[in-house]
Amino acid sequence: MPVSLTAATASGLCAFIDASPSPFHVCATVAAELDGNGFTPLTESSAWADAGGKHYVVRGGSLIAWADYDAAPTDPFRVVGAHTDSPNLRVKQHPDLAMAGWQLVGLEPYGGAWLNSWLDRELGLSGRLSVREGARMRDVLVRIDEPILRVPQLAIHLSEERRGVTLDPQRHVNAIWGIGEAPVSFLDFVADRAGVDGGAVLGWELMTHDLAPSTLVGRDRDLVSAPRLDNQGTCYAGLQAFLAAADEPGAATAVLVMFDHEEVGSQSDRGAQSDLLPAVLERIVLARGGGRADYLAALAGSVVASGDMAHATHPNYPERHEPAHRIEVGGGPVLKVNQNLRYATDAAGAGAFALACAQAGVPLQRYVHRADLPCGSTIGPMTAARTGISTVDVGAPQLAMHSCRELMGAADVPAYASALAAFLTPESDD
Repeated sequence: MPVSLTAATASGLCAFIDASPSPFHVCATVAAELDGNGFTPLTESSAWADAGGKHYVVRGGSLIAWADYDAAPTDPFRVVGAHTDSPNLRVKQHPDLAMAGWQLVGLEPYGGAWLNSWLDRELGLSGRLSVREGARMRDVLVRIDEPILRVPQLAIHLSEERRGVTLDPQRHVNAIWGIGEAPVSFLDFVADRAGVDGGAVLGWELMTHDLAPSTLVGRDRDLVSAPRLDNQGTCYAGLQAFLAAADEPGAATAVLVMFDHEEVGSQSDRGAQSDLLPAVLERIVLARGGGRADYLAALAGSVVASGDMAHATHPNYPERHEPAHRIEVGGGPVLKVNQNLRYATDAAGAGAFALACAQAGVPLQRYVHRADLPCGSTIGPMTAARTGISTVDVGAPQLAMHSCRELMGAADVPAYASALAAFLTPESDD
């Protein structure tokens, strides 16, 4: 298959991000694409008499999809992983506040949000509500693309730090949404916009999002300016790679997994430390007619490409990067290596992804973090430890990671997707 020809484009990435302000909306966006390409949803609470063909499962803000064609029980998997969540400001359980004649909504940071970047922006709201219907509950997606919230910066004349204000996440990130001395029910407002009774709301996961649309910028419009590139850049590229690979039965079963909660450690019912991936892979093997031993054999031959965005070398801060490992925007996908296993990449995994890049005809860059700076991590080490599958950590280069808005190269979008598509369709030894 011509793996260099996925449908991935920079404008397509912008549309994907704008449609997906929360992890739940990422799953809805991806599910709609899968539905349109002949995939059938399954539920974990039902028996899977036959998991062959093209299917997907959603668990909260996480999703896993696969394309299985007459595979033997011990046939291996090729997995592309990503995460659906991004750092942001999320609504507290008692959000209604008032101070100095302002009505406020109580917010707190989620993940390693770069707080200053969230100030003085028009913010919308998204997420989900858990709503009572008789003796049952159901989830309702919420999306309010209106400028209802704003976290104001302190005036420079009132600051003791003229070069920037140090923000206290407890006191300084509450959002203004009105004028008045008494608090107003924010949850009633959200419920009304969602078309449900505020008294029926039992729980919520609500978060803010920047309302400025994703766009191509620069002299030649060859850069992508968008929120949530970390890690919707991988969600989009991984989806396009998976769709290109799904109709090409090969030496391994193609799998796409997108986990929630990476930015806060992945330790949840649907994070990379959960049973989501191993449980689904085992059920696929069982539906093939295999048993536990066949499942373990299938894992032994499998490989995971853990996709997360990578740090491009910053032109204003080149000294913050490892000098022998410059990463260029437009320079191709990035292989991430850390000797202390903050990334899961080993020699075998590196070889698998390097070969995929060569087969896709895209260049490969190799990233190493400065040894005197703490290195971030991602789903790769957790996935490797949870499943025992050989795992390689990869990404696409970007600037301003964890900012409210981030920046990447437009050409890196199709290149990244092409490499992932080639990874999902390894050539047979036959």
